[in-house]
Amino acid sequence: MTEDTYVGAIDQGTTGTRFMVFDHDGRVVANAYQKHEQIYPEPGWVEHDPEEIWENTQAVMHDALEEAGVDAEQLEAIGITNQRETTLIWDRETGKPIANAIVWQDRRTTDRIETLQDEGKEEWVREKTGLEPDAYFSATKAEWLLDNTDQIKLARMRPDDVRDRAEDGELMMGTIDSWLIYKLTGNHVTDVTNASRTMLFNIHEMDWDDELLEEFDVPAELLPEVRPSSD
Repeated sequence: MTEDTYVGAIDQGTTGTRFMVFDHDGRVVANAYQKHEQIYPEPGWVEHDPEEIWENTQAVMHDALEEAGVDAEQLEAIGITNQRETTLIWDRETGKPIANAIVWQDRRTTDRIETLQDEGKEEWVREKTGLEPDAYFSATKAEWLLDNTDQIKLARMRPDDVRDRAEDGELMMGTIDSWLIYKLTGNHVTDVTNASRTMLFNIHEMDWDDELLEEFDVPAELLPEVRPSSD
């Protein structure tokens, strides 16, 4: 990294998005922030519009680079920190979300967790993931989206339901980091720290867990590749 190059950081949080530019000494040379709408369709439900988050991300990147007097080509790297468990699914071909993102705070899948507990599967999940089963995590959010998204709104060439399209590899799932990386680069990836908060990732094998995918009926074709944070 030379004197005329910089590092950018996207901080995509629950209430807004920030972009910061750092020089080669680690000093902040620019900082821009925008809030996004909190959507409450029903009591206990919390959603975000992924397209709004992407638009805001582009806007704060533009504003911070302009403030710093830096061209995008001068960025050596961009890091992303994000609101972790918030989950969305989007169309592989069009890049459009099939529904709003379900936010980490959302409690609509609490009944699903209670069923898991009634079946005595808490320790089984905990052993694989290191997580106490909870609607907080991504697994039940993805399951809910696959079961409840209105496929009529998604029809393109054929009226397949959402699960069929997911199994055929036509859809992608991810947390917000995956969504932003996809929009920035076209790659469908995540890192271990985000994957480990989905309740679908085996922390011992360091990979998606086939038994958990079967439990929550989440097709493997839907999932991002897990890479080290430094990639």
